[in-house]
Amino acid sequence: MKLWQKENNTQASDWSKQVEKFTIGNDRNIDVLMASFDVLGNMAHAKMLASVGLLTTEELDLLCTALKDIYTSIQEGNFVIQDSIEDVHSQVEYLLTQKLGDAGKKIHSARSRNDQVLVDVKLFLRNEIESLIQTIIPFFQLLQQQSEAYKKHLLPGYTHLQIAMPSSFGLWFGAYAESLVDDVITLQSAFQVVNKNPLGSAAGYGSSFPINRSLTTELLGFSNLNYNVVYAQMGRGKVERITAQALANVADTLSKLSMDMCLYLNQNFDFIAFPSALTTGSSIMPHKKNPDVFELIRSHCNQIKALPNEIMMMTTNLPSGYHRDLQLLKENLFPAFTTLKDCINMATLMLSSISIKENILQEDKYQYLFSVEEVNKLVLQGVPFRDAYKQIGNAIEANEFKYSIQLSHTHEGSIGNLCNQQINEMMQKAIGQFEFEKVHQAIEKLLK
Repeated sequence: MKLWQKENNTQASDWSKQVEKFTIGNDRNIDVLMASFDVLGNMAHAKMLASVGLLTTEELDLLCTALKDIYTSIQEGNFVIQDSIEDVHSQVEYLLTQKLGDAGKKIHSARSRNDQVLVDVKLFLRNEIESLIQTIIPFFQLLQQQSEAYKKHLLPGYTHLQIAMPSSFGLWFGAYAESLVDDVITLQSAFQVVNKNPLGSAAGYGSSFPINRSLTTELLGFSNLNYNVVYAQMGRGKVERITAQALANVADTLSKLSMDMCLYLNQNFDFIAFPSALTTGSSIMPHKKNPDVFELIRSHCNQIKALPNEIMMMTTNLPSGYHRDLQLLKENLFPAFTTLKDCINMATLMLSSISIKENILQEDKYQYLFSVEEVNKLVLQGVPFRDAYKQIGNAIEANEFKYSIQLSHTHEGSIGNLCNQQINEMMQKAIGQFEFEKVHQAIEKLLK
């Protein structure tokens, strides 16, 4: 069934079958992910239609009861989009029409599939952002816990992949925790863009019906409207790109962490270890303990980092209004949430089981990490910095460099003052700016 088809009994030609197969593509499989949100959008729309006299109270009750039944079937995993039906919107309307007749046919008044898919996508993305945040929180907490646990375990710091200055595993774990704070802030920005109601923009030019868009905004728990109906449609593609960029930021944090782990596990570094069950072996080299988990996290996350550019290119040079190109955005973006959450969960498993080598910096090969420390000691004794730098440099060249591994770093964010509490406060503030509870209350009320 096609919502745009005028004749119910038209025999499809071979050409039209080929066109249908190509244009629908993988849409049915992706649309199942939006099924529950399509039902919520239908319920809000029906309540709004009744409020402006386009549905009777009896018709509204029938529609809401039927929609709740469909919602239950989706939650139980029993909902399917039939091969003969084009998309999730058509399937839901078909079920309503089959069960309720004319009342089911009235549900599409004052809207288009254009704004219907828009609201479904936004509800889906809103839900997935919340799910991603709930996955990030325990990972952030683990990083902070490990930062405190290993704050006295010194680690070489590198610039240009050359040994540079002393660091610590406390500093290393804490760096990635704070990186996640900024990632959550960008997710919050994406959430603000997503959490605006496009329903009522219809095909992109509004409706002559006296609809109440503020009511559907309230019913669906949106924070605001996309007011201009043309922009509501223009936002398709932009919303996905902004969301993809936020995902890419999280992915970038994970990718860099994974590269560090691959290096640190390497025998030439030998800073860390994992239980054998968390590494993989070789078919011919019995000594191998490969960091396959981190290598795959790195690759998955690098794919996600390409998403914003993919979406940008897919929407390049599109004028205002709806275009079928936009359908393909779902195939690229939707699976990325699952992939990213899987990567975070695996990184959490790995880092919760990590073993850190002690006394790494006592090895002679790391002695020059302490050159800056020795320069600073001379400066504290009154030697001008440039003279102190030259003096230590000459000692190194003459193989006369002497040093101590005792460190005294006290400023904010340094080895001796990690500021994990302040970083946690920043994260709590960022998470607190989401309106998840408002959304939950609205959806619970809608489903009653």
